[in-house]
Amino acid sequence: MLDLEPGTDTSSAVAKAIAAMASLPPFEPVASVGYQSQGRLCIVADDDALLASSLDALAEKLSVAVLWCGSAEALSIAGRGIECQRATEAIISGYLGAFAVQWQGGAGAAGTAQSAAAFDLILDLRSTSAFAMHQPPQGYYHATSVADLGTALQELPELIGEFEKPKFFAYKESICAHSRSRKSGCNKCIDICSTKAIASAGDIVSIDPHLCMGCGACATVCPSGAMSYQYPRVADRGAQLRAALAAYRAAKTGDAPVVLFHAETREVADLPPNVLPIGAWHPASVGLDVMLGAISYGAAGVVVLHDAAAAPQYSDATRKEMQTGDLILNALGFAGVHFTSAVDTAAIDWARFGRAAIASPAAFHLSNDKRATLEFSIEHLAKQAAQRIENIPLPAGAMWGALKIDTEKCTMCLACAGACPESALMDGGDASETLAQLNFLERNCVQCGLCASTCPEDAISLVPRLLLTDQRKQKVVLNEAKPFDCISCGKALGTQQMIRNMLAKLSGHSMFAADGALNRLKMCADCRVVDMMSNPHEVSVLTGKPMP
Repeated sequence: MLDLEPGTDTSSAVAKAIAAMASLPPFEPVASVGYQSQGRLCIVADDDALLASSLDALAEKLSVAVLWCGSAEALSIAGRGIECQRATEAIISGYLGAFAVQWQGGAGAAGTAQSAAAFDLILDLRSTSAFAMHQPPQGYYHATSVADLGTALQELPELIGEFEKPKFFAYKESICAHSRSRKSGCNKCIDICSTKAIASAGDIVSIDPHLCMGCGACATVCPSGAMSYQYPRVADRGAQLRAALAAYRAAKTGDAPVVLFHAETREVADLPPNVLPIGAWHPASVGLDVMLGAISYGAAGVVVLHDAAAAPQYSDATRKEMQTGDLILNALGFAGVHFTSAVDTAAIDWARFGRAAIASPAAFHLSNDKRATLEFSIEHLAKQAAQRIENIPLPAGAMWGALKIDTEKCTMCLACAGACPESALMDGGDASETLAQLNFLERNCVQCGLCASTCPEDAISLVPRLLLTDQRKQKVVLNEAKPFDCISCGKALGTQQMIRNMLAKLSGHSMFAADGALNRLKMCADCRVVDMMSNPHEVSVLTGKPMP
């Protein structure tokens, strides 16, 4: 690390950095997601006092229907001319303009009939919310007291018409490591989504853009970059950082800047003079690619300011990203803490970031390809590292790593290569005519574990690490085996280890007790049929008699 030269005051440098970001051309627009609402409101209630308050405020403004789940009569309905259905149970799904309500019960009296209806808006006055996730869909309001009703009663009448929001994400299913052949791999995006907008869809995931609220945490935790954030894209965020930190550096201040990412709607004040605030739609969208990119451009540190009311998994994911970033930087010799997250700027120890930045800021541009951006940043930092090391051990669940193959168990069936979604594992192709090979390209491995869960011999284990040598970009042979040739025609049949294992497992089976039966396992499919047809002692499965 190298201290910057003293110069003009830091507050002036921050102002110049902010001005540099403001002077950039507008970001390319992102796709939008539309909603249509005609104001059809369903009030689901089991408390007559809450229902009465809601009807007084909303009955004249919206088209209201009531689903009554209480044990007594809903007295507030009388004389209002409002459609009311009795229900013993109600299930709600959907989003603004497209809610589906299903309930048990009949019109006017409790029953067992199943009914359903569509609504644009939902006001749920029951004690338990219809949605278990942290952030329910837009257009759904849950209130358990008169005091809770304020926001709902104010906002519901405004939700009539056509609405748009950005499509916050992009998804590249070809590199998604979620699943292969019913084997589970990476579920990180599903687990972190606070709106349940992401679900498994076989080998890939499906994302409902109407439920997505744009936190970007899915892109932050995605190891392959299949899920990427679009508001803004990483390349656009990189352009901001590059311009801002260059302008700050040109002011020749005494302290290197600390970048503070905060929600755009949140005001931040009373910051130290070397803190550069940058607004984000949601702070959870700031991942390790952006954080290490900021360090590569000359920041002394990065702070992410979360909202205390946000889903707890967001701050947990950010801390894990930061721990990995600090582990990498400390291993390279950049001592100290470079990243931290908090819910209040008053709780941040700004002095821990020091006054230094890297000696030579990077000139490359951040890419929308997550792994490419991380590779550029890490290579740049490694070139300036105080310590030269070959690899950095990482905790389980990291996005980089190697594989360990138990060659005594491995039969070279290559099921692992077929399951790998990132082309990190592959066969030898035409590289060798005399040996079957299993090759590995470490830069592609995302440690999803699909290879290990697919391996029928349990011969593969993950080795989380960050390899810093050129070997990570080169194919290496993890295992190789001599082929086994058909004993009849000499055609390659499999590997010797595979045939040995098969013979060992089937040697005691009744189906292979007859003379020569085991030898057929050493033959190709064509020769196996010829041998069966020419054997006078072979019994036909169709007639039960010896073969003609």
